[in-house]
Amino acid sequence: MEKLSSVAKTFTASAIQELSHLAQRSNVINLAEGFPDFPAPPHIKHSAIAAITSDFNQYRHVQGICDQLAEIVKKTHGLDINPLTDIAICCGQTEAFAAAVFAIIDKGDEVVLFDPCYETYEGCIRMAGGVPVYVALDPPHWTLDPVKLVKSFTVRTKAIVLNSPQNPTGKVFTGDELEIIAEICRIRNCMAITDEVYEHVTFDNNKHISLASFRGMQERTIITSSLSKTFSVTGWRIGWAIAPTFIASAMRNIHVKLTDSAPAPFQEAALTALRSFPEYFESLRRDYESKRDYMIKVLAGIGFKIQFKPQGSTFLFAELPENCPLTDVEYIKELIEKAGVVAVPGSGFFHKNSSFQKRFIRFAFCKSESTLAAAAQKLGELSKCREMSQTTSTQKDN
Repeated sequence: MEKLSSVAKTFTASAIQELSHLAQRSNVINLAEGFPDFPAPPHIKHSAIAAITSDFNQYRHVQGICDQLAEIVKKTHGLDINPLTDIAICCGQTEAFAAAVFAIIDKGDEVVLFDPCYETYEGCIRMAGGVPVYVALDPPHWTLDPVKLVKSFTVRTKAIVLNSPQNPTGKVFTGDELEIIAEICRIRNCMAITDEVYEHVTFDNNKHISLASFRGMQERTIITSSLSKTFSVTGWRIGWAIAPTFIASAMRNIHVKLTDSAPAPFQEAALTALRSFPEYFESLRRDYESKRDYMIKVLAGIGFKIQFKPQGSTFLFAELPENCPLTDVEYIKELIEKAGVVAVPGSGFFHKNSSFQKRFIRFAFCKSESTLAAAAQKLGELSKCREMSQTTSTQKDN
């Protein structure tokens, strides 16, 4: 231990990764990690295969991805970017986010995060020497309180992180909420790092809006995203950042020091993916909305409290039944041992102490219909067993 850096000593294994590995070893149904268990679209797989057989197997930068991204953000968000200077292609959104943090955060800089939030953000900030500052979203609808947000900013605040649609809650930040965030960034001359990997996965007529599209925010925003969630290729590790020229340049330099090059054949396939017809994205949205509704019905049917329907993403953040005496971690252990299903305890996404943080479970619904049906059956059987056990216990007490 004495040979480890001070930062390394603060890190522990990712609960999500550990639970996913457990699912693989134990042959249980994996609703923990947010990766699809169904095939990627044929047209992009064929493109990757063609790239490999054409020997696109060495270090490579595919400028076509940048050109296509520039066209997309212009059409979608009205942003004018230079594809030659304002984009960094990275090994997934995770590396893009890390490179963004390393490019702008110095020791002691504060970075505002919303709570609950995805686990990797804090680790990147701490590795850069930054200080995470959490602003709690208010349940059950995970509402942004402007007063809390303003109070979180100090003279040391350098950036704010925004993930919308959000993991784990499925919240899509509203236009009014985004304007509040944009306003304080303009007033404080603060940077924003956005995670927009679920930009194409929104439900019930909710629309994803990029923070960079607000007045004065393009020059203050680093957009990060990837192919992973939209095209069911989480293992391909193709992501990107769109940023002001001087920041994008710094990020490309950092990327070269970290990984040198994103996988070459998958970069070629990424270009094919980004050129997909609009019908593909609409089909994706409808499919996930149907799966969301199915899992809501399943979980509500066994007593889970679903006070907030996910507006986007591929996760359902469900509150344990009122009569459940277990914490989130205890419930997950029982779920694995007695039902053969694994999900993620919600407490790992919270960083500010609260009375409810051990009451939520995150279920991933980016799975095949057969997987979700099998999980539903096992969850139902576990629920019946618990009800029988509680009834027996009550009878004994009487």
